[in-house]
Amino acid sequence: MLDQRLLPRQEIYRRYRDHHEVAEAIRAMVIRGAPAIGVAAAMGIALGALNATAAADEEFDAHFERVCNEMAAARPTAVNLFWAIDRMQGVYRNARPGGIGAVCAALIQEAVRMHAEDIEANRAMGRHGQVLIPDGARVLTHCNAGALATAGYGTALGVIRAAVEAGKRVEVYADETRPFLQGARLTAWELQKDGIPVTVITDGMAGHFMQAGRIDCVIVGADRIAANGDVANKIGTYSVAVLAKENRIPFYVAAPTSTFDLSMPDGSHIPIEERGAEEVRRIQGIPITSDDTQVANPAFDVTPNRYVSAIIAERGIARQPYLGNLRAMRSANSE
Repeated sequence: MLDQRLLPRQEIYRRYRDHHEVAEAIRAMVIRGAPAIGVAAAMGIALGALNATAAADEEFDAHFERVCNEMAAARPTAVNLFWAIDRMQGVYRNARPGGIGAVCAALIQEAVRMHAEDIEANRAMGRHGQVLIPDGARVLTHCNAGALATAGYGTALGVIRAAVEAGKRVEVYADETRPFLQGARLTAWELQKDGIPVTVITDGMAGHFMQAGRIDCVIVGADRIAANGDVANKIGTYSVAVLAKENRIPFYVAAPTSTFDLSMPDGSHIPIEERGAEEVRRIQGIPITSDDTQVANPAFDVTPNRYVSAIIAERGIARQPYLGNLRAMRSANSE
């Protein structure tokens, strides 16, 4: 995995050889972004099965359950993590009658398939979503929803990439995204490598640029989307969505259908991860507050569906009413 904690100053790839290491990499945000977490978890589960030392079948079953539970505990908000675990558990059940060797082979094959599927889904999202990006658009993003957050290409940044590939002129404004600075460190890094014009702004500047008429649309990713279209994404997204609506700027969400959680009727049921205080007290290890300063650090917030102009997925573009349209899109994807 490319260690995203060190970007953009260092590009260091780390090798992981067991599921414990993969779970910790997800928890510590070596890898982050809902689709990337799901694919990494699938690969971690396959590693966990491969590394099993259990001799008896019943011991192997118990070991696999522990592997899945450890992966599920890594981070609570991104539903792709649990989607991937459920999918790997289904493969396990189907392959189990063939013995441990068959299980391991099937799990590896499935993890590799999920990686390829995610890239194709992102490219499909880009094809659908780029029609919403006008030529000459100035696009605001929040957090990082690019190749780093997925198996490749990206969700929100995939739409921007597709618009550029279609010949459109696009300029990106990237919110820095405190406290982990995914916009400043990661989104800017990706777009600079692609030669797409990008300007980093602090989170508190978004309203100013909207009010000044310098933003034409907003596009973000998502970590979980409830059945009614409420969207959980990186903390600060809700504020951006409210500002966009006030300034009559379309607010788009790009996410694969694996991010839809139709079991949750609305966003109030989505668990919000609370991360450590040191992420706020320090920036890249440098203290910005006293060590005894009380800190709250919710990693995500929920944007109500009334602020969402459209949800872009690999099957197309969904608009209000989301309650029926997301379910129809998810059903079409499973056929």
